[in-house]
Amino acid sequence: MDFRSSEQALGPRGEDVLPSTATAAVKVVIVGGFGVGKTTLVGSVSEIRPLTTEETMTQAGVGVDDTQGVERKTATTVAMDFGRISINEELVLYLFGTPGQERFWFLWRGLFEGALGAVVLVDTRRLEVSFDVIGRLEERGVPFVVAVNSFPDAPDYPVEELRAALDLPESVPIVLCDARQRASSRDVLMALMRYLRSLAQAQAAS
Repeated sequence: MDFRSSEQALGPRGEDVLPSTATAAVKVVIVGGFGVGKTTLVGSVSEIRPLTTEETMTQAGVGVDDTQGVERKTATTVAMDFGRISINEELVLYLFGTPGQERFWFLWRGLFEGALGAVVLVDTRRLEVSFDVIGRLEERGVPFVVAVNSFPDAPDYPVEELRAALDLPESVPIVLCDARQRASSRDVLMALMRYLRSLAQAQAAS
């Protein structure tokens, strides 16, 4: 038996190996209400095969999970999504997508440990599902940007109306995105990185 070939078969795929030039890694969480596209965003932007914990929705969730507006959704994240993207040769982001249903929010504490920032993904058809999510981030003092995911039948509101509806200060960036598109999802993460850098510069200057 050729043990070398066996070891190679069990090793990581070439695309999963962390680039040798990477010198810094940042943990980012992707949060939002049920069905806003968190798993889709992580999957579209990750340079490695994303880890997902989606399970088929069953009758047990009837009357517990609010599926209004996402009635066609048949699977849901029950623990987390995980992906990775290299922003440049040196900086790598580890992405952790949180479950959207309130009954799984007890998992958030562990997912938020060590996170430098967050992306709040929102659906303009159901803005109300984002209120508690944003409140939790503000309570924890986690910096975040808001990404408005584009759905075909979603109403289009001006950014300032969205800011008022979500009760966000002017300093918090709001960006539009299509979570299905890698480039668009990457732009969201770049917006978060720029925001975190501006916060660090302001703190250093104070």
